[in-house]
Amino acid sequence: MEQELTRIGVSLPENLLEKFDEIITKRGYSSRSEGIRDAIRSYIRYYAWMSEVEGERAGTISMVYDHSQRGLVNSLLDVEHEFSSIIRSSLHIHISHDMCMEVLLVMGEGKEVKKVAEKIMTLRGVKHVKLTTIIPGEEI
Repeated sequence: MEQELTRIGVSLPENLLEKFDEIITKRGYSSRSEGIRDAIRSYIRYYAWMSEVEGERAGTISMVYDHSQRGLVNSLLDVEHEFSSIIRSSLHIHISHDMCMEVLLVMGEGKEVKKVAEKIMTLRGVKHVKLTTIIPGEEI
């Protein structure tokens, strides 16, 4: 059964589009649209996985951000203080003059862990966020 397609417009920085074009070429996609559809499907799967994060969890939230973005560092600190009961430790490195990487070690209720990651994802200047969790004591 054929699905109806909807055309959308997306504004991207040139360097992001160039990197995306390189990837879709290497992966053999026939068009940007095909690559974008695949990326959106992946994002939806990741969101669904995050929605299932419940119960006691231990994990990491890794992020890359532009520390020169006005107000971002203060906003990140506000989030980290708000969730200080589940953020056990953090590691921070400078990737370049403007870019930083930070890893938060978290332990607590999965819904709260997810809430921290989602708050960070929405901050302007945050380029990448990845949440990884395990169930403490569970054999892998």
